[in-house]
Amino acid sequence: MDELERARHEFRLTANALAESWEEINLLYSIGEILGRTVGLEDAAATILSEISETVGADLGAIYVLDAGRGLLVPIAARGAAPKDVDAIPIDDDEAAAALVFRDALPRLYAVGEAASPREVPVRRGEVMAVPITGSTPRGTVGLGVVTLSAPRYERGFTAGDQKLVAAIASQIGSAIQITRLVRASVEQERLEHEMQLAHDLQMRLLPTPSSVAPDAICAARVEPARSVGGDFYHLFRLGGGRVGVLMGDVSSHGYQAALIMALTMSAMAIHAQKGDGPAVTVTALLDTIAGELAETEMFLALCYAVVDPAKGEICWVNAGQPHAFVVDPAGGTHRLAATDPPLGMGSSSPHESTRPWTKQRDTLVLFTDGVCDARDLAGAMLGEAKVLDVLRARRAETPERIVDGVFALLEGHMGGEAAPDDQAVLVLRA
Repeated sequence: MDELERARHEFRLTANALAESWEEINLLYSIGEILGRTVGLEDAAATILSEISETVGADLGAIYVLDAGRGLLVPIAARGAAPKDVDAIPIDDDEAAAALVFRDALPRLYAVGEAASPREVPVRRGEVMAVPITGSTPRGTVGLGVVTLSAPRYERGFTAGDQKLVAAIASQIGSAIQITRLVRASVEQERLEHEMQLAHDLQMRLLPTPSSVAPDAICAARVEPARSVGGDFYHLFRLGGGRVGVLMGDVSSHGYQAALIMALTMSAMAIHAQKGDGPAVTVTALLDTIAGELAETEMFLALCYAVVDPAKGEICWVNAGQPHAFVVDPAGGTHRLAATDPPLGMGSSSPHESTRPWTKQRDTLVLFTDGVCDARDLAGAMLGEAKVLDVLRARRAETPERIVDGVFALLEGHMGGEAAPDDQAVLVLRA
């Protein structure tokens, strides 16, 4: 009989344990379902806190999430009070149970009056159980927040089993926080990439079509920004009497600010160049227009503006810090359009101009930015100017479009799939 009673007693204990385990397992499954159906943790936090509180018997509680930028544990759900009525807790608060547990990254039970902060009053009465919310990264575990439960309904208070259950749920919450942040980052990245693509398309539309100088000249050009938008650009102008104006510019740095300087420069040049003045007068007017922007952004602008006049048989230019500007003659000679001035924004004097002979329909004007010469291969070696000039000589009798294609074929072969560190632009013109 004693054995039978003992067996019945053990059965009842086992049944009770299974019932408790089933309740915990069901809770974990339920919370997993809640988190799986929501994108934002804030949408599910109140429901999760309610489920936890009912299971362990807590009338008060809160879920805090770290705001790393402000160093605060911010309540996103509360039981017994509205989240807006619960204060955020500084992570260095030495009185708040939530802050202490967050810093230690270990769950703890606090007795009445222990680790009591005025900030926790709306969600604290009597004993407190605080459990950290953590996440995993390649560098180890990181703190993401804290779950606090208080005002236990049962005389026994909170148990080690309750603590273990809440720790398991906190782990689920930590995973949800990381997933939510990844989703938001992914959405933001997609939005940014879309905006950058729109900016790239807009910037490319600002560049004139090479055919805009026909029939006075045959031209080809290509710009490849290092990012979606950049600071390398060109412009073309028909100036009357068969004259053609050609501008190649390179804004220091690249990205959005460089693109804005580029757009301003192109707009200003479209106004000043059409007056038909010589390069020095035109670039002086341009500098007067953009000097304030260059100073404010602490950028400078390297440019070469050349006017080809086939009727007079000359090319006249201002070269403000643009080293890669050449006239290639029919025999393969390369004649550099020497610098006349420092880049715009680095000096205050008025630009100067130079002149050299031009043989119409035989000489070829070639301009390219330093991103072409500075392109690196897989070993880090730069392409250099000499190899670009070799291509120009070899293809001098071909059309401008074929010459541009040849330069970019050289670039692609040299870089071997490496991303360009700087914007790249090439322009070839024959008048």
